Amino acid sequence: MTDRQPLFDHAAGYRFKPHEMPILPGSPANPDHPGARRAAYLAIGIFIGLLGGSQNGFLLANSGAVQAEFALTPVEAGWLTVAFYSTYSCLSMLLFRVRQHFGIQPFVRWAMAGLVAANFVQMIGPGYYPELVARAVAGITAAGLSALTIYYLMQGLPAAMRVGGLVISLGLAQIAFPLTRALSPVLLVDNDMDHVFQFQFALSLLGFGLVYLLRLPPGERKETFEPLDIPSIALFIVGISALCAFLIQGRIQWWDTPWLGYALAVAILCLGGCFLIEAHRKTPMLDLSWLSSRAILSLAAIGATVRVLVAEQGFGASGMFSALGYGNQQLTGYFWVLTGATFGGMVLSVVRLDPKDLTRPVLFAVFVICIAAFADTRSGVMSRPQDLYWTQAAIAFAAVFAMGPIMMEGMLRALAAGQRFVISFIAIFSLSQSMGGLAGSALLSAFHTIRLKTHLIDAGSTLTLGNIQFGQALSNAARRVAPVQSDPALQQQVASSSISQSVSREAAVLAFNDVFFLVGTLAAVTFAVIFVPWLINKIRGRNPLAKELAFLEAMLARTRQ
Repeated sequence: MTDRQPLFDHAAGYRFKPHEMPILPGSPANPDHPGARRAAYLAIGIFIGLLGGSQNGFLLANSGAVQAEFALTPVEAGWLTVAFYSTYSCLSMLLFRVRQHFGIQPFVRWAMAGLVAANFVQMIGPGYYPELVARAVAGITAAGLSALTIYYLMQGLPAAMRVGGLVISLGLAQIAFPLTRALSPVLLVDNDMDHVFQFQFALSLLGFGLVYLLRLPPGERKETFEPLDIPSIALFIVGISALCAFLIQGRIQWWDTPWLGYALAVAILCLGGCFLIEAHRKTPMLDLSWLSSRAILSLAAIGATVRVLVAEQGFGASGMFSALGYGNQQLTGYFWVLTGATFGGMVLSVVRLDPKDLTRPVLFAVFVICIAAFADTRSGVMSRPQDLYWTQAAIAFAAVFAMGPIMMEGMLRALAAGQRFVISFIAIFSLSQSMGGLAGSALLSAFHTIRLKTHLIDAGSTLTLGNIQFGQALSNAARRVAPVQSDPALQQQVASSSISQSVSREAAVLAFNDVFFLVGTLAAVTFAVIFVPWLINKIRGRNPLAKELAFLEAMLARTRQ
């Protein structure tokens, strides 16, 4: 550290002390701010974190209204989601190198300008294809805002708590999803998206102003881009985009659609080509030898699995309430509960974060998801949102409580191995989260569809005219419509339709119960897989992060000098 060139803030006329120097090129310095400025940095970091998460949150919360706004088919609406996730999932690696190459301040300006532009285009509503471009740009800026959130939070936190900024940044992104659903009914007037788009644009302008009002300290630059980056990045983006299209459109068009097979093949070939280039480079963006190590692969698998389990909430409970006829207005209280639970999980995770044992909170979180998922299997057609408050709040709590330690362990391993491994970890962690969430929703959606058909077939085999209970239900339904319909044939038709809807609703709920049981089983298996090696290490008195913890202690010691 002593051979580094001194760093100056020319605007403020300040020379940074050795312990205030940036940890990595492309990241800002960490000066000893006064209390008021530290609080301002913290507040801006929280706002940016929520702003970044809301970019996709408002779209998902109001997907039906967006379809109506642009007169879209479900397939066309699905491409909006593909556009966002394609850029968001794969740009973390590229944006890190952009920050290193051009500096932190240009990165901030470009990210915020892109956000304002994307939300402006969305607000004026020029049509479907400009909206696709705006969604893709929003994905890029959302990835950039994730980094800005961490940087602003670290400026606002004391040196001893800066590692907690990683946990808080993840928590804020997850808080944004139920928060946008809770706020949407207030903004969505007469199913008109104009107020939602205007609100997003206003938030982006506010964020733009805040980061200019209180800029990040300067950082160090480093020449990072090489000629081989172009084909590698191009193949990576095409591969991830094809994979996103496969996972998202597969749910909408079903998996036997011919072109989905071609999309999957393109994803495999492009990602394989990218990895082949990276494996034979002297200075790769993705260090495959390190990424393919047992520890990193296990960490990525655990992170992706947790995202799959959390899909019990995003697809399972939300889908069941939708099948029962509940809209966002009837679910406002439910989403406020999830927002509070996620916030509580974030705070407790930061308070209880112990780098000496980062596996224990993950075990606890997976156990909580397991219990909550099995408890949800008792749902029925009379279930109300209030009936699932406790279980869904537990899952929301567990989601953020688990992800912070997972990210913390990965960053420790990357920093201890060397600065160049940080990009590799950020890329793999971002992919595990995005693809894990998409794969989880796709898996549970396919399973639900299969189980729904099974339950409908079972119901159809019993609902015959020879069934006494069915005959009585049909007669009762016909008598209920008799006052408004005098024609006996039409009475029977309306009665049959009413019973059919009731049977479909019951079958949908039963299928969702099967989904909850599947998630509970997967959580139990995941718990066992994580618990056994953790217990063996405890018995042997071995800490698999001993080297990384020594590095962390040395890094914190430098900040206290």
